Order: sequence, then structure tokens, then C-alpha cells
Amino acid sequence: MDRIFAAILLILLSPLMLLIYIGVRVTSKGPGIFTQVRVGMGNKDFKIYKFRTMRTGSESGSFTLEGKDDDRITTFGKFLRKLSLDELPQLINILKGDMSFIGPRPTLRYQVDKYNNTQMRRLEMKPGLTGWAQVNGRNSIPWSKRIEHDVWYIDNYSLLLDIKILIKTIGVLFKQDIIYGESDDISKCN
Repeated sequence: MDRIFAAILLILLSPLMLLIYIGVRVTSKGPGIFTQVRVGMGNKDFKIYKFRTMRTGSESGSFTLEGKDDDRITTFGKFLRKLSLDELPQLINILKGDMSFIGPRPTLRYQVDKYNNTQMRRLEMKPGLTGWAQVNGRNSIPWSKRIEHDVWYIDNYSLLLDIKILIKTIGVLFKQDIIYGESDDISKCN
């Protein structure tokens, strides 16, 4: 069902995605799409797709969440992040079967390498575009709490809960105070 819905949305949103791609390319040098290896279900690596929101070459090897005033983020990139439009290419990840619409957000390998046994449970389910942690604080809560939310979601998974998350996601998109957090350091989760 995820793949069918992703295919439909890709078709419907393709004009918007083309405009965003052109906007990224016109407003800053570099590719329109940013790819990065993330860890998915079963501890398997996959390549995630996003519209590029940072200046080319400004990404680091570690995952440091950028503040809203981070000068590495382009002006157009700030707009995309504000509405989470940079995430739209992940519909391709859903179509490929790497991701789902709802589940724990995919993380980087170095983060997963620091997980304890309980935290590793995040990898029992496909990562999602949105999830329980995103609608309950997103980046405004520490990693330890986000992981607790993700494990809770896995333990309490149901269609009704997924519908609740989808509805809450719409409201979260307009809460700008939770886009950026103070710290996104996975080492603080133990």
C-alpha cells in the first residue's frame, strides 16, 4: 500500500518537485538532490534522497543538526525545511521499499553503532517520513526521548495509531519551534 500511495503522490507532486529541483539549482551551485547513506530496517544501509538545502561541500561526516541561523543552509533551503518540502524525494525511497510513510526516522551508521539493545529495536521496522517521535517533539526533544518514542511506536503499532500520526503530522508541519534542536548528538542518548 505504501508503494502504491507513493507512486500516486509522485505523479501528482511531480510538477511541484520539478519546480523545487529547479529552484535548488538556480539559487545555489551544486546538485538539486542530496543523497546520503542511512540505516533502515534490519540494520541495512540504503541511500536516502532529499532536496539539497545546504551549500555544496558544507555537510560534515557527523550529523550535527543545523540551527535556523546556520549559514550553510541556503535561503531557498530554509524555505524548503520550513515546510519539510526537502523530504519529498523520499517518496522514491518508499517506492523502492526502503522506507514507509510512518516509522522511526532513518539515522546514520555512526549513530546506530552507539545504540544499546533497546535502541536497536528502532531497526525492527522500516524507517518513515514521519513518526511518533516527529509528532511528539521532533528535534526539540533529545535523542534519548526520540528513540523512546520510536520503540513505543513499534510496541504499539496499529492502523489507528498510524492515522493519528498522519493527522498530527499536518499540525507539526506548522510548528516552527521544533524544526531545529539544541543538540542532535546521539552520544547523549546513553
